[in-house]
Amino acid sequence: MPQRLVADAIVERLEAWAVPRVFGYSGDGINSFMGALRRAGTVEFIQARHEENAAFMAVGHAKYSGGVGVVTSTQGPGAIHLLNGLYDAKLDSVPVVAIIGQQSRSVLGSGYMQEVDLLDLTKDVASAFREQVNTPEALPMVLDRAFKAALANRAPAVVIVPHDVQEMPAPELEHKHGIIATAPRYQQSASVPVADDLKSAADVLNAGSKVALLVGQGARHAWNEVAAVAERLGAGITTSLLGKPYVDESLPIVAGTMGHLGTSASGQVLGGCDTLLIIGSNDPWTEFYPPPGAARAVQIDTDSGAIGNRYPVEVPLPGDASRTLQALLPLLEDKQDLPWRGQVEQWVSHWHELAAERAMTKADPVNPERVLFELNSRFPADGRLAVDVGSSVYWYARQLRLPLGVPAHLSSTLASMGCSVPYGIAAKLDQPRSPVLLVTGDGAMQMTGIAELITVSRMWQTWQDPRFVICVLNNRELAEVTWEQREMEGEPRYEASQALPDFDYAGYAKLLGLGGERVDDPEQVGAAWDAALAADRPYLIEVFTDPETPLLPPFPAGEQKAGTMLEALGQETGDSANRAQLQLRTYVDQEKSNFS
Repeated sequence: MPQRLVADAIVERLEAWAVPRVFGYSGDGINSFMGALRRAGTVEFIQARHEENAAFMAVGHAKYSGGVGVVTSTQGPGAIHLLNGLYDAKLDSVPVVAIIGQQSRSVLGSGYMQEVDLLDLTKDVASAFREQVNTPEALPMVLDRAFKAALANRAPAVVIVPHDVQEMPAPELEHKHGIIATAPRYQQSASVPVADDLKSAADVLNAGSKVALLVGQGARHAWNEVAAVAERLGAGITTSLLGKPYVDESLPIVAGTMGHLGTSASGQVLGGCDTLLIIGSNDPWTEFYPPPGAARAVQIDTDSGAIGNRYPVEVPLPGDASRTLQALLPLLEDKQDLPWRGQVEQWVSHWHELAAERAMTKADPVNPERVLFELNSRFPADGRLAVDVGSSVYWYARQLRLPLGVPAHLSSTLASMGCSVPYGIAAKLDQPRSPVLLVTGDGAMQMTGIAELITVSRMWQTWQDPRFVICVLNNRELAEVTWEQREMEGEPRYEASQALPDFDYAGYAKLLGLGGERVDDPEQVGAAWDAALAADRPYLIEVFTDPETPLLPPFPAGEQKAGTMLEALGQETGDSANRAQLQLRTYVDQEKSNFS
């Protein structure tokens, strides 16, 4: 029989941790590991077109599956390429394990080819755990610790395995000094706050007459409990961007996403409340919280260190969201008949009317808001969504109301462009029978998406449900940055930095054997979605959208921002600048009317 190597032991430990697949790109530093994967045939290897995208796929796997995403790369440039995806995992609190090759130990410190100090390189991104395996005996222990650290801290962990160690015989561990035997097992503790803290929290919430909930991804398993508590308190519900998929957006008290890219209703609810219950959220848009001192606050989070990070909290409740809300509910008074609930419902209703009006506003040629608006009535109940970073996030947050239970993910806190196609691939591999939909801008598509369409074209014939819909909002512009320059810097559009080269995305998809069409008529958007969702293969919809559709923050914060935007637009010339000014003034008038 072939000798069992440390590389084989890596695969065996991944099997023990029930890892279905590893994402990555091969290289000499992990050739032994690649060989072990081939010999075992038990853990699937997914070849990306670039290590950064492989890391995004691992993050996507963790987000959609709820498990640990695993990525591998060679040393040097491969490891460096991983960093962006690993930071995405760190900032969005996602468990990922990176297995990175390294030059042989005998040459480390010599300035050898592709030699990089990987422990130093990953010191910040893998602060929860990073370790180099220096002996065959250490491999099982280091991998177990990496998985446990990733799960316990919801963060990336890094395991570095030099090439010579991978090729060594894997010993049976002896029971003696200096050898540590560990188990590939982990169970999250489901903690509940102590009774006195629950009583204090209930006292704060019962004393309020205008209660708001801010729901984050920590409520991923607490949909029913969130709704029950909000109903009891007559509260309005807002969400962080990461929390959006974890509430029932059909409820009349759900005001939508908060923050710079959020809804007007969320701004009204958070701006008008006197009591705030934060559930599993660490959203950084602090200027959209109630002013400090305006609201008493209670916060639930499994991470005690996160409580009070964004807003002064009177009662901290460290614990699991679902169990904590279950324990809290019997202590809460019924406030459904207070005027606040009616006010919240009115704000939510007005926002829905405003969102529909904006989606149907004429643009040149297609209003990007309409693209997402048309998807509302068509989104498959068993679908999965990946959204890229850019102006597409605004339209997702404001226009798309997800069916309850539909997983939707994006790079939220790092906000890294190029995540959507890798995320979508991971989502599809996790559930090949579910349709996957992607929404991305042309900038993000040019950054990484075009390359990973090759990966899609290589795989899709094996999927039980071939539907993989990519919607590219093609406005030939880095639109979000353009509007940010106008808003934050008072700077006019800078052609050299903002204009994007045009590219035939739909034609390229067809070149790869996928479906595709180009849409430049708003009346054809709905039919394009229908065609894509009925296709027998992955399908790319390229919609020519208007870059001058304003990215106006919700009021009241947006009023001052609008003035700065108009000043910047006053320095621009041409029809597009005039159209942007007119559209922005229209949005401001609508927002003022809605907010009053």
